[in-house]
This record gives sequence, structure tokens and C-alpha cells, in this order.
Amino acid sequence: MDPRPIGIFDSGFGGLTIVRALVDLVPNESLVYLGDSARYPYGPRRPEEVAKFSHQIAEHLIAKYDVKMIIVACNTASSVALDSLKERFSLPIVGVIGAGARSAVSASQSRRVGVIGTVGTIASGAYQRELGNVDPPIGLTCAACPGLVEFVEAGETDSEQVRVLASRLLHPITTAEVDTLLLGCTHYPFLARVIQDVVGRDVVLISSAEETAFEVKELLSTSGLFASNSQVGEYIFVSSGDPEKFKELGHRLLGPELQDAEQVIWEGNLDET
Repeated sequence: MDPRPIGIFDSGFGGLTIVRALVDLVPNESLVYLGDSARYPYGPRRPEEVAKFSHQIAEHLIAKYDVKMIIVACNTASSVALDSLKERFSLPIVGVIGAGARSAVSASQSRRVGVIGTVGTIASGAYQRELGNVDPPIGLTCAACPGLVEFVEAGETDSEQVRVLASRLLHPITTAEVDTLLLGCTHYPFLARVIQDVVGRDVVLISSAEETAFEVKELLSTSGLFASNSQVGEYIFVSSGDPEKFKELGHRLLGPELQDAEQVIWEGNLDET
């Protein structure tokens, strides 16, 4: 049994979808969530810049909160920094790409799968590599969706503007006639209703966030890292941006578990934009 918390980070609010799933799946676990809101979105940034941010955040979670595991909740960070994080740190580090990809393959009946993500995630080729060697092969259609993360970060998840943008960005997915769509960004489950309306009710939506939470639960079991059944999970939320704004919007997106937010102010000149 290991009472230490699980660390989770994302560029902003998206990883709260993983927090929601973990609260339900492993309620005895304590969680520390860090949203790097001062530097979001990660999607348009250069890969080396996102990698620097990721290493800085991992160091902070380990040094200040003594986390027993880190979940890289950002698809962009997972695509460019997961391997180097695993090489540098000895604790378990989990990304969001593999679990979602495997679930999408299992769910597809027609072998036509779509993936949507940020510009950075799609350009990295991470999902293309993950899904490119499955047997039997699948027909894969990927679409970058710039702008959707910003709508979620603004708390705008069901407006006419987001519906118009989603309809335009998802056109390659609808014309490919996929039967399964992987939401390759942890922000996108907050837009699931809009996305489902655009692609149609016959398309199965796969959340990389939920599938990652299932993988984490399995890893906790196999690694002997579960918290005691008698432990009451505690939740700490940290933002590099305005903690009051993070608390207000995060509470609306996540629910009662997010009651307060701490602030971290980064030192150095890592934000190069």
C-alpha cells in the first residue's frame, strides 16, 4: 500500500477529465493536478518547448508533492516528452496515447477509425505510429482541430460558435465514414455532445482520458501502489495561471471535488513565446 498521491498535469483544464474518471474508479487515491494555464495551449508550440515544460512540471510534482506516479494528461506532451520523462525519472509515468488507441481499434467494426487532436499532436505522428501497425490494418483519418481547446479553456462548450468550428474541422472525419472516433485531446470530452452531433450517433466516441484512467488503475494494482482501502482520497489542484479563474471554471467542469486552487509561478525563462 502506498498513500502518496498521483500527479497529473496538462496544459490547462483538459486533464480534469482524467481526474473525474480516477475519482470514480479509485476513490481512495489522492491526486495532485497541475494545469499549466499560464502557458496553454501546448498544441501550437514547438516540441522542444513542450518537452521543457513537461520536465519542469514533473520535477515540481515530485519535489513538492512526492507523487508516486505521474500521468501526462496532455496528448501533445505525451507525444513529444513521454519517452524522455520515463528515461529521466524512476517512478511510473503514463501517457494518454496508447490506451486510447488500443481501445479505438477494439471498438471499430468497420476498421475505419478517426483521430482528432491539437495541431501539435497530429503533426507529431504519435497516433499514426501507434495505429499504423495493427493487424488487421485499419483505415485511419486524422484531423487537427485548432481552436477547440481555447473554447474549453474559456468555458464555452456548447455555443453556436463552437458548433460551427467543430463542423468545419471534423469534415475530413465525416467524409471518411469512420465508425469510431478517438478524442485525442483530454479537453475534447467536454465537447463530446457537440462532436457527437457533428459526426452522427452511429460513430463511437473513445475518450483517451477515460481509457488512461482504466490503465492507471491496472498499473496501481500490478505495481503494488494502491492506497489503503481505508484512505480517504484528497485532491490538490494547482494552476500556473490565475488560481481564482482556475477554481471557478474547474469547479464547473469537474464538480465538487475542486474547491480551491493553489498557484505555482515558474522561475527562469522557459516560456519563449
